[in-house]
Amino acid sequence: MARRKLGKERSYGLAWQHLKKVELDTRLTPRKELEIMVHEVSHLVFPKMPEDDIERLGKIVSKVLWQQGYRKNS
Repeated sequence: MARRKLGKERSYGLAWQHLKKVELDTRLTPRKELEIMVHEVSHLVFPKMPEDDIERLGKIVSKVLWQQGYRKNS
């Protein structure tokens, strides 16, 4: 997973299917970073899933993980 400012891309995160790689914007809050990470990884796992479903999956999974205490260490 790579992190960089994604302002030019106008995105919080990017998934590169052919590289199996995810990039996240460095300016995300820890809570939003978790949501976007789940969202982008979901694109890699479910490449044909519609964007609306990916968005819902990212929100639900990240909310459950956050409620269970999952946090970024660093």
